[in-house]
Amino acid sequence: MNLNDLAANVLQQQRSTPDLIADALREAILRGIFQEGQSLRQDEIATQFGVSRIPVREALRQLEAEGLVTLHLNRGAMVSILTANEAQEICEIRSALEVKAIQLAIPKLSTADLDKAAVILEKTDQTTDAGLLAQLNWEFHATLYTSAERPRLLAIVKNLHINCDRYVRVQMAQMDYQERTQKEHYQLLDACKQRDTKTAVRLLKRHIDTAGEQLVSYLLQKS
Repeated sequence: MNLNDLAANVLQQQRSTPDLIADALREAILRGIFQEGQSLRQDEIATQFGVSRIPVREALRQLEAEGLVTLHLNRGAMVSILTANEAQEICEIRSALEVKAIQLAIPKLSTADLDKAAVILEKTDQTTDAGLLAQLNWEFHATLYTSAERPRLLAIVKNLHINCDRYVRVQMAQMDYQERTQKEHYQLLDACKQRDTKTAVRLLKRHIDTAGEQLVSYLLQKS
């Protein structure tokens, strides 16, 4: 799949043009179609989408707010590069916020929520596609957190996941990483079913901290 394919897919949706372009560019970055540090030429993107540069510029601003794109006054836009220090900070913030989310959510989790989370894990067991694994990973966590009824908190957490997503996809391609992650997901879900907040918090914190350590190590090796 390339940017033209992504553009064709999103332009079929009934949403504003800048949002659609942002969706396509975001997916292109997460899939590695656009590499870190790569320039994003507004005129070329506008031509591919058949639009003016104005909605492209708005889309790039959205991605800048998400941490995926860096805008330079005289050099245009480029795909952001995540440093090891930035990844460490992101994971520390994730740990604090997601622990709070699970604490608030567990007393309100319904049987439907827990069943949905279980189905997501079953789907995860059946695929090796890194992009789908990343999507299902977020859906699993979001399903457990939504009952906290903190939409702003969830939006912040989602953005933090997006920041690391393209690098985590590389790790997900490794079988041992995916097996360990799935085991931790099942343990977390079991704690939620038991309404055992203390255990859920411990498991979630270890889950995020371990993933963060591996991500930082990966970024240090490639720098």
